[in-house]
Amino acid sequence: MSSESKRVSKSRKSKSTGAILLEFLGSMNLAITLLVAVAIASIIGTVVQQGQPYNDYLLKFGPFWFEVFERLSLYDVYSAGWFLVILTFLVISTSVCLYRHTPVMWKEMTRFREQTREASLRVLRHKGEWSAADAKVAEAIVQSALSGNGYRFRRKGDDKTVVYGAMKGRWNRGGYIFTHLAIVVICVGGLIDGNLPLQWRAMTGSLEVETRAVRVSQIPPQSWLPDTNPSFRGSVTIPEGKRAGVVFLPLREGVVVQQLPFVIEVEQFRVEHYETGQPKSFESDLVIHDPELDEPLRQTIAVNHPLIHQGFAIYQSSFGDGGSELQLRAWPLRGGPDEKPQEFEGEVFQSQSLEIAGETRTLELEDFEVFNVRPDVVESGRRFRNVGPSVIYRLRLPTGEALQYENFMLPIQQDDRWYFLSGVRSAIAEEFQYLHIPADPNYRLDRFMNFLEALRDPQTVEQAALRTSEELLQSLAVADPELAPAVAHTATDMVRRLLEGGFGAVEQHVTERLQADAVEPARREVMQEFSRTVLQRTLARIYQDVVTEEAGEVSPISLDEWDQQFYVDALAAISALPEYGAPMFLEVTGFNHIQATGLQITRAPGQNVVYFGSALLMIGVFLMFYVPYRRVWTLVKRNDDGSAQVLLAGTAKRDPLGFEKDFARLKLELTQRLAKGSETANNTAGTRNGDT
Repeated sequence: MSSESKRVSKSRKSKSTGAILLEFLGSMNLAITLLVAVAIASIIGTVVQQGQPYNDYLLKFGPFWFEVFERLSLYDVYSAGWFLVILTFLVISTSVCLYRHTPVMWKEMTRFREQTREASLRVLRHKGEWSAADAKVAEAIVQSALSGNGYRFRRKGDDKTVVYGAMKGRWNRGGYIFTHLAIVVICVGGLIDGNLPLQWRAMTGSLEVETRAVRVSQIPPQSWLPDTNPSFRGSVTIPEGKRAGVVFLPLREGVVVQQLPFVIEVEQFRVEHYETGQPKSFESDLVIHDPELDEPLRQTIAVNHPLIHQGFAIYQSSFGDGGSELQLRAWPLRGGPDEKPQEFEGEVFQSQSLEIAGETRTLELEDFEVFNVRPDVVESGRRFRNVGPSVIYRLRLPTGEALQYENFMLPIQQDDRWYFLSGVRSAIAEEFQYLHIPADPNYRLDRFMNFLEALRDPQTVEQAALRTSEELLQSLAVADPELAPAVAHTATDMVRRLLEGGFGAVEQHVTERLQADAVEPARREVMQEFSRTVLQRTLARIYQDVVTEEAGEVSPISLDEWDQQFYVDALAAISALPEYGAPMFLEVTGFNHIQATGLQITRAPGQNVVYFGSALLMIGVFLMFYVPYRRVWTLVKRNDDGSAQVLLAGTAKRDPLGFEKDFARLKLELTQRLAKGSETANNTAGTRNGDT
């Protein structure tokens, strides 16, 4: 082991554990590491929108990444335990740095080092040396030159040697103190608003997180926070004409309830949209009912224009449905002809039980949108159109399984045809798959539902199948009277299978039956085609009867091209009904739209602390980068004859080019003035000698 290694090892052994810990906490490596971690966390908090419902994150990231990000607490970064721990260590580390280095910086700011020796000055890079005829004049010139160039100085010396220690830009060293103090202040403000007591209560179990979708009155006291809670950030949705005195704070996979010392009432909510359907602006008329106020406080808030009341900031953040009242009609898609449409009323965010087609389902109305803008491609280019109101709901089985649906109130035009659209999906992360039900000439569902009802009536289907079979066999010159009922029975069975499984199920059944009967391939193809023909003609006859009855005629009427296309679209929709997964089709027949405003309410006492820290940071950065710190020394050594030797030296750790110019300017000034001073002194001396 070398002598240097032995010296370092001995030095480390001589330090106490506290000294080593203090050195580690105050090290620059630790501080930079913590700052980088905070910066990365802040980037994540900016990219990933914070404090949103977990369902939104699940839809955006998918199940796998949703769980990964949730475990890392990336949905509430600034209140995450690991982030608060990093801030705490950053405060400690920066405070230790201040404790260790502030005395040094203060010495740099206040000590002029006028006791510096000549040998030390001569080794500096920047220096100059002159001879002066008069020591007193030289000192006066030095003092004037230093002051004129912005240097503060102190003089120290005796009758033989005088040293002027000078410096300027000493507050550059104060920039170090200000920046480090700013980091401490900002982090303390972040810790105050990070709500450490809330996190601690959640970790120790004294605060229960509510994960159920229940009313506020049903949330237990263990999930409530008092209005004395010093800091929080939460949200609440309030319908028009309603009021609330609480706010919901997202915490882990649920929420806790924060009590407010006042009540917020929403008088009215307004929203404007762009042509694309995106919200252009939205605002709320609020009334604050506070016992400490003589009368209620009224104010309109909008995005970026919050209401500040007693340290609480109320922001306009979102909007949605506030419990709209809907008039609904449930069309049966299954069962016999005795199943008729049911008309009833519902309210968004409410649920009710429905008995239809022999099945019991729970209808959960989740959302209602009046304004739905979709892109529309036309010959002149791309434009947008409002396709009308829509309702989102779930149909839940008694076992708890449910599918989500999106139904549009009005028919939507597609390829010069009009359809009632109903989307269905089994998970919120999936896209809606839409069922297209053609609209009749009156833009209603009546013709399609009448056609479907006729297909659900075994007697109607059997009669139509028998007439179709007789006509088909007669056209084929088949005179067997017993064959027509058999063919009609087969057609009736195919219609039933069509309703249960679509055309695919019909085709599969016919193929399996012919294979079981060991029919030859050539004959099998003929029989398959015959089965398709019987089914198609039976369906067409039933449809024609429906159209004839709709027109109020007795004799079958001929179908035009529009009616025939409706028939094709109707069969496509009927074939898709088995995958639709619902025993009914929900139609919105009327509504009373009630809007709700989404408010974000914050209480951030650390906000002003952060602002103060930011001001300190700006001051510190300005001092460090724009106030150069420079030192110069001037040594004046007197000779016995009254002359003097002047030595100028200086140094600067930053901005060497700037200091070189500054030193050259000072050096030039001394050169000129000392030369002039020496000439004046010599002339004066000569005059005196002549007089003598």
